[in-house]
Amino acid sequence: MTNLAIILAGGSGSRMGADVPKQFIEIEGRSIFERSVDAFEAADGIDQVAAVVHPQWTDYARQIVERNTNQKFGCSDVRETENLNQGSGWKKFTRIIDGGNERYMSSLNAIMAFIDMPDDTNIIFHDAARPFVTPQIIARVVDALRTHGAVGVGIPSTDTVWEVRQDFDPQLSKFIVRIPERATVWRAQTPQAFRLPIIRDAFQRALQDPNFRATDDCGVVRRYMPDVKLHVVLGDECNRKITFPSDL
Repeated sequence: MTNLAIILAGGSGSRMGADVPKQFIEIEGRSIFERSVDAFEAADGIDQVAAVVHPQWTDYARQIVERNTNQKFGCSDVRETENLNQGSGWKKFTRIIDGGNERYMSSLNAIMAFIDMPDDTNIIFHDAARPFVTPQIIARVVDALRTHGAVGVGIPSTDTVWEVRQDFDPQLSKFIVRIPERATVWRAQTPQAFRLPIIRDAFQRALQDPNFRATDDCGVVRRYMPDVKLHVVLGDECNRKITFPSDL
C-alpha cells in the first residue's frame, strides 16, 4: 500500500489581498506551502508528496522545490519528474501538477497524474493553506486507511450552525431555514484521503453530471459513491485554514 500526499496549492488567494497567492506567503521565514509539505515529508506513513499548483505559479513553486531538495530537477519541467530526489532536504517530493480554475479540477488533475498506480494506492489531499496540520492527524488518517477506503478529518462544532438562504436579490434579507442538531455537526478539515479506485470512480461519475459542483473531495464521494462509508478521524483546532489577513 502506497500513501501519496497531494498538497493542493492551486488557489489564487484573492481574499488575502497579497501580491502572491496565500500559500506562498511567508510565516517567520518559511512559506505556508513549505510548511504544509514539511508536515508530510516528516510523516512516517507517507511515501510520496506532490503538489498541485496553478500554471501561472509553476515556475515560482519549482524554485521553492529546488531550494528544498538542494538539487535541480533533471528535466526542464518539474511537473514531469517522477523519480524521488536525493537532496538533503525534502526526500519524498516527486512532482508538481497543473491545477485548474476550480478546486475539484485540481483534485482531478492529481488523480489523473497517478491514475496508473496500483489499486491499493491511497490519495491523501491536503489544503496548502492548512500549514499547521499535526503529526497526530496525519497518523490517524494513515491508520484509518488500513481498514477504510475513504477518510475525512473534522472537529465537533462548538457553535450552533444555521443553514441560511436568501431571496434571488442578494440585497434582500437572509433567512434561517434549518438549524441542525449541534451534536451531529462537525467542521471539516483536511487531509481527506481515499483509495485510488474510489476517488477515481467518484470523479468519473461526477463529470457526467452537468450540475456538478464541489469544494470538498469527501462531498464528491458522498454524492456520487453513496455506498461508500466516509470514516471520520479527529482533527485539531490548530489545523486552521489561512484565508484572511487576520489569520496570519
